[in-house]
Amino acid sequence: MGELTYAVGIEKLTFKTIFDILKKGKKITLSDEASERIIRCRQYLDEKTRKEDKAVYGINTGFGALYNKSISFEDLGRLQENLVMSHACGTGDEVPSQVVKLMILLKIQSVSYGHSGVQLITVQRLVDFFNEDIIPVVYQLGSLGASGDLSPLAHMSLPLLGMGKVYHHGEKKSSKDVLLDYGWETVKLQSKEGLALLNGTQFMSAYGVHSLLKLFRLSELADIIGAVSLDAFDGRIEPFMDELHQIRHHKGQIQTADRFRMLLEDSELICREKEHVQDPYSFRCIPQVHGASKDSVNYVATVFSAEINAVTDNPTIFPEIDVIVSGGNFHGQPLALALDNMAIAAAEWGNISERRTYQLLHGKRGLPPFLVANPGLNSGFMIPQYTSASIVSQNKQLCTPASVDSIESSQGQEDHVSMGANAATKAYKVVYNLERILAIELFNAAQALEFRRPAKSSSFIESFFEAYRQHVPFIEEDQVMHDHIEHTISFLGEIDYELSDALIQGI
Repeated sequence: MGELTYAVGIEKLTFKTIFDILKKGKKITLSDEASERIIRCRQYLDEKTRKEDKAVYGINTGFGALYNKSISFEDLGRLQENLVMSHACGTGDEVPSQVVKLMILLKIQSVSYGHSGVQLITVQRLVDFFNEDIIPVVYQLGSLGASGDLSPLAHMSLPLLGMGKVYHHGEKKSSKDVLLDYGWETVKLQSKEGLALLNGTQFMSAYGVHSLLKLFRLSELADIIGAVSLDAFDGRIEPFMDELHQIRHHKGQIQTADRFRMLLEDSELICREKEHVQDPYSFRCIPQVHGASKDSVNYVATVFSAEINAVTDNPTIFPEIDVIVSGGNFHGQPLALALDNMAIAAAEWGNISERRTYQLLHGKRGLPPFLVANPGLNSGFMIPQYTSASIVSQNKQLCTPASVDSIESSQGQEDHVSMGANAATKAYKVVYNLERILAIELFNAAQALEFRRPAKSSSFIESFFEAYRQHVPFIEEDQVMHDHIEHTISFLGEIDYELSDALIQGI
């Protein structure tokens, strides 16, 4: 079997395509069409700068508030190199390698449309970095999310010039040394190229896409784990009847109720007669709450689907109509609003999950207090719920919107910014926190389900439960719970998973 590859520049980049590239370790290549567009745009720009003395922002002028400073033809390349170096001023924690790799892919996609004026060798070197897992060291703090993600993208671009550091084969190395190892020369930037690399939303977009891919999975798991809890709590299935949700019309709500009916279709527990006439909201309103988050995330996915297939640097070049325009496609406002929405949607999945965990510990409906046979001597599952509550509270704090903020920069030339980069890193944290909250719910729900024996849940839930028990045992007496929670998180991350377009639309 030949090496798996994906040709950039032929088709629209989709979440499924990105998922497959990353999961299967596919290499990427520039399609002939993309290469031709890149070359044509570069040739047009070179001819334009040789023939005309007219000031064009960022090509023969300074940047930001220095837009009125003219730059000589001889210094156009130096101008771009200075831009990359001066803007590489990020700080804070390093961006996870998988997010940086996505940044590279999305930058390649953006410049492949032939409106950015980059050299073919510049794009090819980014392709080489992606394929050889040469991951630039990028820092989380520094982008206002408006002139694009200037600082993070500068750090991503430094290794092209033989500067900065990269991760390669698990080690942090000088990019200059890695280039030498491969026999690659440093890229000599030409006019406009620094701007093409630094202007753009690829930091925000990479964080958002990475978080969405994880959230698609967690959406499924939230339903499965919620179904385990519902059966373990001796809950009722009536609130999930289709007719009830059809008269409210919300797509996510209808889908969630349908999924719960399927998950619990042949459960002994769900079908048995109940003493109670209704369940708490955290069970009874699962379709309404999970469904609302699904609808929100589908909106977010629509925004990011557009963005990852867009040209977001500046100025933008249109060789076909002989126009170079300084616009604002780098502004991250669409992403900032969507990322804040994503964080809130994810936080609500976690919020209702923690409430179900709390309900399972009350000693109601035939379950022992704190889910241990000898409470008092044993604290049982008392404190995992505290942990979940702590994480839920942190998520609420992280959900303060970043997109409502702005701050003036560059002497007032950049007087409204999106703060989308902060929205992106916050949303990422919320999504990973959600995984921990769901893991704690599963830890509790599986324990509670054991107290319902010999009655069985559905065949699907029992199969899921059996797989989980290979990682985490029933708790007889107090143990160090941290290890079991971590094993549960690992279990959720290791379940074999395929992403389909139907799943994305059906989350």
